[in-house]
Amino acid sequence: MLQIYNTLSRSKEVFKPIILGKVKMYVCGMTVYDYCHIGHARVMIVFDMVVRWLRASGYEVLYVRNITDIDDKIINRAIENGEPISALTNRFIDAMHADSDELGLMHPDLEPRATDYITQMQGMIGRLIENELAYQAEDGDVNFAVRLLPRYGQLSGKSLDELNAGERVTVAGSKRDPLDFVLWKSAKPEEPADTRWGSPWGEGRPGWHIECSAMSCDLLGEHFDIHGGGADLQFPHHENEIAQSEGAMYGQNRKEDDAPFVNYWMHNGHIRVNQEKMSKSLGNFFLIRDVLKSYDPEVLRFFMLKAHYRSPINYSDAQLEEARAGLVRLYTALSQAPHSEKAMLDANHPWAKRFADAMNDDFNTPEAIAVLFDLASEVNRTQDQEKLLLASTLKSLGGALNFLQRDPTAFLQSGSKDQGGWSPEQIEEQIAARAAAKKAKDFAKADLIRKTLLEQGIVLEDKPGGITEWRRA
Repeated sequence: MLQIYNTLSRSKEVFKPIILGKVKMYVCGMTVYDYCHIGHARVMIVFDMVVRWLRASGYEVLYVRNITDIDDKIINRAIENGEPISALTNRFIDAMHADSDELGLMHPDLEPRATDYITQMQGMIGRLIENELAYQAEDGDVNFAVRLLPRYGQLSGKSLDELNAGERVTVAGSKRDPLDFVLWKSAKPEEPADTRWGSPWGEGRPGWHIECSAMSCDLLGEHFDIHGGGADLQFPHHENEIAQSEGAMYGQNRKEDDAPFVNYWMHNGHIRVNQEKMSKSLGNFFLIRDVLKSYDPEVLRFFMLKAHYRSPINYSDAQLEEARAGLVRLYTALSQAPHSEKAMLDANHPWAKRFADAMNDDFNTPEAIAVLFDLASEVNRTQDQEKLLLASTLKSLGGALNFLQRDPTAFLQSGSKDQGGWSPEQIEEQIAARAAAKKAKDFAKADLIRKTLLEQGIVLEDKPGGITEWRRA
């Protein structure tokens, strides 16, 4: 039985979908003004894993992840570049999709863009004004009146007096309260024409928070199962989403038997670099496409899922090398049974049950991966048909996490894209030269060739029948 840690209740809860057998899930996506970094990669990889496991568990999943394509940072970057907003955002949406494809991730079922939902946003703002939870300030902005909603702060677990105006919330003199946040930003004379839309409150554009409320409610309904995103979105973004969405539905007081906006809130942990939070301001962030110049995409996915999704993880080359070594160990076990196929597993099979127990415990991928390593050890210890069966089980369970689906030899012989060094053809030539030296009983030369290859990061493994296989260390 699947349990999910719900940020709202601060506890693990048995997952009960609103509609039996179906899951509706929304994840906050990227603001597209630059290339995606590894923080974005973690969000994409974590919720790709969640969707895969839900589907493997028999659920029909509708996965929505939005694109923020209107935002102050986008506007500033477009002005700097002297290009239209759409030219900038389309370029980086294409780049995001290219990064996701390179990582081997599924695309969301729906990927709404904020600029396509202006009408829905304005409709929600209108309902908030009618419910006396929003007001138009002297500067023309429409703001949400936070202190009029008694339950504000339920997600962050703080009282109104403890909360501060968070990231992206500008404290303006025209606000009634510093915590009030903008729903509709009045257009400024100097802003380009493609950054403004007509509205009952004058020309302007939506605030960041209202975008996700409007898109999720329009596509999934006003009550859905799972809402996810990075831990940094818990406050103020997700707190404000709850306030807007439930405020539009129920006004200032939601009754106990009224359905909440979302049943389960999931947040993945931060990525740290040298134990500091990764951020552009610190200059310690890494683009996905740059990391993939040096590391196989499967290695990056494995690195991300070796840690529990809620835990912070520390990014370093040493951690990626450790992840690669782990995958090498698993693929090496698979290489011993090269004709193994992905098995159709009985859920009561001992290995499958251990794996499922781990995944059903709030998507505990570290424990699930530990099961894969134990299974790989069994593959190494056994022989003949049992080895083939265990290897196919390993491949099948790995597939639930999007691992171990490649030809083992191809993975083991793959190197970094910018690694340089010896090509496969050069390595095969040296192996042939070593075989010739052994045949001529020139064992010193054969040993020298092996040593030279090892210095280049090439490990040779002599197999029965005079066959020598190689892999990169």
